[in-house]
Amino acid sequence: MPAEGTLILGLGNILLSDEALGAAVLEAMEPIAADDPDLRLYDGGTLSFTLAGPIGDARRLIVVDAAVMGDAPGSVRLFEGHAMDQQLSRHAKSVHEVSLADLFDIARLTDSLPAQRALIGVEPLKVDWGDQLTPAVAAAVPEVVRQIQNLLSHWRGG
Repeated sequence: MPAEGTLILGLGNILLSDEALGAAVLEAMEPIAADDPDLRLYDGGTLSFTLAGPIGDARRLIVVDAAVMGDAPGSVRLFEGHAMDQQLSRHAKSVHEVSLADLFDIARLTDSLPAQRALIGVEPLKVDWGDQLTPAVAAAVPEVVRQIQNLLSHWRGG
């Protein structure tokens, strides 16, 4: 079955303050996705092997996650293609059930890893019990949405 669509995969735990970034970005993307039949928004939560299917089914993949990168809280960084793979291999430790690197290994074994893929990471301030993003990370959500839109435009040749 040929890969189809662009999967926007939000990761994180909505009970751990800035770890809820992925869900917040997906919520902000809902009006955009409603007008773009190519986009599929998927809340990956804290990851599991069940995500191998949706990743393998996608033609393009954008992952959004809180990522400790040593930057100021709320800083946004984009890792595309090989740079994403390097970032995942360097920082394979994960608080999630499985790591994204593990899921990519599964996709490689089945030759279903999307060629166009990117990780947008936002430096968290607080990853502890809490039901809201910190102000620095909440302020980064519109920037993440803008970067997703720019990346999609670039990938689509626009």
